[in-house]
Amino acid sequence: MARPSKYNKEFRDRAVRLVLEQREEYASEFEAIRSIAGKLGIGSAETLRKWVRRAEIDSGARPGVTSAEHEKIKALQRENAELRRANEILKAAAAFFGAELDRPGRR
Repeated sequence: MARPSKYNKEFRDRAVRLVLEQREEYASEFEAIRSIAGKLGIGSAETLRKWVRRAEIDSGARPGVTSAEHEKIKALQRENAELRRANEILKAAAAFFGAELDRPGRR
């Protein structure tokens, strides 16, 4: 399980919005990200860069799997793993009870 973020959603959204609004004022997008990350006290500019990329993907401005699609994929993978485990248990139970039926009975 992933550890919870120390930055809440509103803070992340605000930081991303600042980058998107102010990136024209800097020589490069990464300079804007680095400057805004420093001003907001974000530990690493890379963290803010990832937030910006995720926001661009979610808005459709950049190709990739959206956050909603990613969550759905993770949920389906968990469900698939659970069904595989249940299937293995049922196979083992069927083999066990099938072996019981094949044994000659004692009288």
